[in-house]
Amino acid sequence: MKKIAVIGGDGTGPEVVREALKVLKEVSGLEDFKYQSESFDFGGERYISTGEIINEAEIERLRSFDAILLGAVGHPKVAPGVLEKGLLLRLRFSLDQYINLRPVKLYPGVDCPLKDKGPKDVDFVIVRENTEGLYTGAGGFTYKGTDREVATQLMVNTRAGVERCLRYAFELCRKRNDKKMLTLVAKTNVLTFAHDLWWRTFNEVAEDYPDIKTDYNHVDACCMWMVKNPEYYDTIVTTNMFGDIITDLGAMIQGGMGLAAGGNINPEGVSMFEPIGGSAPKYTDKGAINPLAAICAMAMMLRTIGLESAGDKVEQAVMKVTPQLKSMSAGQMGYSTSQVGELVCQALRKN
Repeated sequence: MKKIAVIGGDGTGPEVVREALKVLKEVSGLEDFKYQSESFDFGGERYISTGEIINEAEIERLRSFDAILLGAVGHPKVAPGVLEKGLLLRLRFSLDQYINLRPVKLYPGVDCPLKDKGPKDVDFVIVRENTEGLYTGAGGFTYKGTDREVATQLMVNTRAGVERCLRYAFELCRKRNDKKMLTLVAKTNVLTFAHDLWWRTFNEVAEDYPDIKTDYNHVDACCMWMVKNPEYYDTIVTTNMFGDIITDLGAMIQGGMGLAAGGNINPEGVSMFEPIGGSAPKYTDKGAINPLAAICAMAMMLRTIGLESAGDKVEQAVMKVTPQLKSMSAGQMGYSTSQVGELVCQALRKN
């Protein structure tokens, strides 16, 4: 019995999670596995009414689940950063979800904004370090609010944190396909302390993986080549900040946020899966948001908790649905949110 914690969250989050759970129920019957889900109210409405986002006892309870399925974080009545840091980043750090995993894959029938590029050209994965770098919160203000104000934000990297991320990326690259090329994305020519650590560790770890071809891009060059020649990439490994940026670029070349799914992974503990597009509050309760990213996140979840066949079937069903939609954008799909979820269920039943 698999135990799934469900956090609908804010805005359109509960709507897309509802469709992901609909598909989960369908595939569980087809694949004959059992699960139970439990919903939690962490998000903007709870914070507004109680002043609390999540407490230590609740985080401890989440450790007892096999995985967490998250809808979205971000409420228009809550200042930016409060919920993102108080829930999303707190869970990543508390549960040591040290890998952010972002497949970038163009599905059939989805328009790619890159000229002459199709599904065969856009199929790579980004491994982003998820608990260090600029996101540790190290730094602060001096003389805040005055004309002498100084703000610092420190990039904190540890050998242990860098190495475990790199080893995860090498292992993933080894399993993905026959290309077996891992590209480190950093900025070694400018960030000569933090990224020197990444560069040296990358080359040292590579000695344990002689079957993997290694490559390096400065982050600005990576952004250029992702647009010009996305087919070049197989597996990318990068720092927390740069990963945050290039994964959104990846979302655009795979057809938009409506298809972009991600996982916050602790290979030895509980992982959390989510669509990366945010809460999109202007579409709340309109039945207009695309649920496919949430459904794909759920497929990632299934693979991670040992139900690979079920996860593969969900992704294959999504690939049969994408050619049926007029657009991947909210309000332009030609179907409502719930209808898209039902289309995926129908595709599963036809497999």
